[in-house]
Amino acid sequence: MANRKPLIKADGEVRELTAKDMAKFKPAAEVLPASLRKKLGVRGPQKAPTKERITIRLSREVVERFRESGEGWQTRVDAALREWLKKHTPA
Repeated sequence: MANRKPLIKADGEVRELTAKDMAKFKPAAEVLPASLRKKLGVRGPQKAPTKERITIRLSREVVERFRESGEGWQTRVDAALREWLKKHTPA
């Protein structure tokens, strides 16, 4: 590693990468910590969107209770609304 050319020039600018530099690069999956890989996710784009992005105003209490239940809280809100629709008709 000591004989590797620095990526930053004396004037502080990043030098242009060469093919030799690029050959030394490793895939992100090999060098990133597992916690960061999980945050970046592994899903690709949806083939056919199954949900619609909207803006909705809910009471603070409802949002806090669902958020307290952890990751996936928006999916649980969706499930609760679907369950409500089974027994009710929106006015």
